[in-house]
Amino acid sequence: MTAIAVTIAGSDSGGGAGIQADLKTFSALGVYGASVIAALTAQNTRGVTGIHDVPPSFVTAQIDAVFSDLAVNAVKIGMLSHPDVIAAVADGLDRFKQKKVVLDPVMVAASGDRLLVPEAIEVLRSVLIPKAMLITPNLPEAAALLETAMAQTEREMREQGEKLLALGAKAVLMKGGHGSGAESVDLLIEPNAVARLAAERIDTQNTHGTGCTLSSAIAAGLAKGMPLAEAVREGKAYVTAAIRASDQLSIGHGHGPVHHFHNLWGQNT
Repeated sequence: MTAIAVTIAGSDSGGGAGIQADLKTFSALGVYGASVIAALTAQNTRGVTGIHDVPPSFVTAQIDAVFSDLAVNAVKIGMLSHPDVIAAVADGLDRFKQKKVVLDPVMVAASGDRLLVPEAIEVLRSVLIPKAMLITPNLPEAAALLETAMAQTEREMREQGEKLLALGAKAVLMKGGHGSGAESVDLLIEPNAVARLAAERIDTQNTHGTGCTLSSAIAAGLAKGMPLAEAVREGKAYVTAAIRASDQLSIGHGHGPVHHFHNLWGQNT
């Protein structure tokens, strides 16, 4: 049976993040990808110059079209910029009884541009997080969700992850990419377990779409039937390799994308 994953997120016209990164990741990992576009962005490697929100009713129409026909195995949720869109997505998850949900609480692009209106944060916190099997905040996103300072140590990362668990998520992956040191350390925090996942910190400016890519890689693993911890480990290994290979590409003049097809393309692309 074909593994199918759906991304519900924003479109990145530059191709490095959002829906485009998610679909590339699904394909690279052998999963059929479908999509529900929640917002359009005018965006490139240098930044976001415009956002056009999709009406909630049309987000609902896309959800109904995709989930009523396809046997969806996992869902990745990314950029949802407005409260009404978040509510529409939450209703759709309930309507189609989706349980394998990876929520990446996207708030700010790699360029620093804000992607989520401030009033949407509380709706994200109260309505959507409790429906997630896993949420994947980076350090600034975790701090914003908890209205606190950004974690500086692994102990603080764990403490914040446990507070996010209390909001209703089944598990939290605290991403340490915004930290410092030779290693980039993520913590997978579940109610009865904590796993430390470390990888080398790679010196490159081509990091556009890393969060989207990691969360969609995890969703791909879940769609293929992996247990959560295995899907997270495999997802981290994939995104690390994609970052390491990113300098093989020459895309744009700002923060370039990671190399989603590093295992498939030649070395001199």
